[in-house]
Amino acid sequence: MNETFENQVALVTGAARGIGRAAALTFQSRGARVVATDVSDAVHELEAQNIVTLIGDIAEEQTAIRSVGMATERFGSLDILVNNAGRTMNRALIDMSVADWDDIMSVNARGTFLHCREAVRAMLAGQGGVIVNVASIVAQVAMKDTCVYAASKGAIAQLTKVIAVEYGAQGIRANAVAPGVVETDILEGIVSDSRATLASYGSAHPIGRVGQPQDIAEVIAFLASSASAFMTGSLVMADGGFTAL
Repeated sequence: MNETFENQVALVTGAARGIGRAAALTFQSRGARVVATDVSDAVHELEAQNIVTLIGDIAEEQTAIRSVGMATERFGSLDILVNNAGRTMNRALIDMSVADWDDIMSVNARGTFLHCREAVRAMLAGQGGVIVNVASIVAQVAMKDTCVYAASKGAIAQLTKVIAVEYGAQGIRANAVAPGVVETDILEGIVSDSRATLASYGSAHPIGRVGQPQDIAEVIAFLASSASAFMTGSLVMADGGFTAL
C-alpha cells in the first residue's frame, strides 16, 4: 500500500528514532507535510528531509498545544495525528514506586490524551481527520513485569475507541496499532543482552523474526489512508503472530 498523502498534514510524536522516525519519513516520502516532535534534539535531524521539528515533552499540555498549533499555523490544517511517543518500564508490581507509575502514565496515557484532545479540536475546525495511536500487544495480553506499561497502553487502546465513537459522525477516525517486539534502541535501555533477547523473541514469533520500525510505519500509513476508510475504533495487532499463539 503506497497511497500518497499529497496536500495532507501529519503530526508524529516521538519521531527522533524507531517507529516514530520511520512513520514521519514514510508520510513525508509519500507527499505529506510533516511536523515531528520529540523530547530529544535528535529530532532536528529530520529537518534535512523537509520535516518541521519541535522539541517538547508530550506529558506537558503546552507541548500538545504548540505542536498542533505549529501544524495548523504553518500548513493550515491537521489531517493526521500519530501518537507514538512513550516510555517503557520492566518492573514487578511490588517493586514499583508511585513515582514509577506516575512517570510512565504521565507520558503514555496523559501525553496521548493531550495530543488527541488538541488534534480533535483542530480537526473539528477543519475537514475531519485521522488519529493513529501506538499501543502495544500488552494492551490485550498480559506479560510479566509490564504492570504500568500495560496499564498505560490499555488506556490508549480504550481512549482510541471512545474517540472513534464520540467523533465518527464529525469525520474523525481513530485507530490504534499494537506492535509486538520491534527492534529499536529502546530495548538496549531495558535489558543488558538486547541482541540475545531479540533473537529469543524472534524465534517465539510465528513469522520467525521480530518487527522492524518500517513494518509498523506501514501499518500506521494504512490506518491513516483512505484504504482504511471503514475502520475506526480498532486495535490492530502488528506482532508477527505473537498473540495468535
